[in-house]
Amino acid sequence: MTAAPEPPYRRIADEIRRRITSGELVLGDRVPSTRQIVRDWGVALATATKVLTTLRLEGYVETRPRIGTVVATRTPTAASAPPPPRSPSPASASSGPGSGPDHDLTRDRIVRAAMHIADTEGLSGLSMRGVAARLGVAAMSPYRYVKSKDDLILLMADAAFGEETYPVTPPEGWRARLELCARTLWKVYRRHAWLAQLAPLSRPLVLPNLMVHAECALAALDGHGLEPATMMDVHVLLYSYVQGLAVSLEQEAQAEAATGLTEDEWMADQVESLRAIAGSTGYPVFAKVTAALADGYDLDLDDLFEFGLGPLLDGFAGIVEGPRPA
Repeated sequence: MTAAPEPPYRRIADEIRRRITSGELVLGDRVPSTRQIVRDWGVALATATKVLTTLRLEGYVETRPRIGTVVATRTPTAASAPPPPRSPSPASASSGPGSGPDHDLTRDRIVRAAMHIADTEGLSGLSMRGVAARLGVAAMSPYRYVKSKDDLILLMADAAFGEETYPVTPPEGWRARLELCARTLWKVYRRHAWLAQLAPLSRPLVLPNLMVHAECALAALDGHGLEPATMMDVHVLLYSYVQGLAVSLEQEAQAEAATGLTEDEWMADQVESLRAIAGSTGYPVFAKVTAALADGYDLDLDDLFEFGLGPLLDGFAGIVEGPRPA
């Protein structure tokens, strides 16, 4: 019987893996982007995306914010490299909890593996089968510990929000305490950008570890004579400020995966369009501002977070402390 031809994504992944293991690509080097794979190998974008997903799951590459996909910090050796993920055989699929790699499977391991996939691929790259492949277990094994993908995402979110805690003795003053709450939440979202797309403000996640952050904000406002509804409004506005900026973290990751372009590369492609707009007569203030930015405008979300947090808390001061005397 003639063997089935090797899928294109596997052939391309093999070639990039060879470049890494041979030393042609070394630690930190950028690997071909999805756009470059499409151009060089003449395949569809979905195939190119599958190539990088395969290499990430095998541990050869990793995604770095504002850089792109690079050779991973610790790549597998040729001898220890994991084999390409394949569908389990009937025997392995029916293995009980006491045989094979399934025997040490736990809910925590499943959640952590899923979080790693979401951190590198986004929620769109997450599947129960993908988690099983990453853990080297039968495709249906995770379902013994987690009922569904939706339940898994909630467990992931709760674990992510629980990674940061607060000091037993909080800082003095409501403002310093709200700053601590906001910066702690931002740290969580910065680490796990996919959190920002889970739920709208009108349908909040009811998770124990997320409530820890809510408690931080509400405790900072307690004792200042505010109405309960006002306390909740301030808390929700602070949370939405953090979440709103964090949405851009996830959208940027998705855009880079879809286009193969980093943020800087995409902006470079927009230069001529921006010049045309600035050179027209319809946007005089925009033209004046951009002309004054000799080195261009570098949108750094961390800097923007700090820049906006101060004015936001200034606005809260009028609510928490009352209007200043004339």
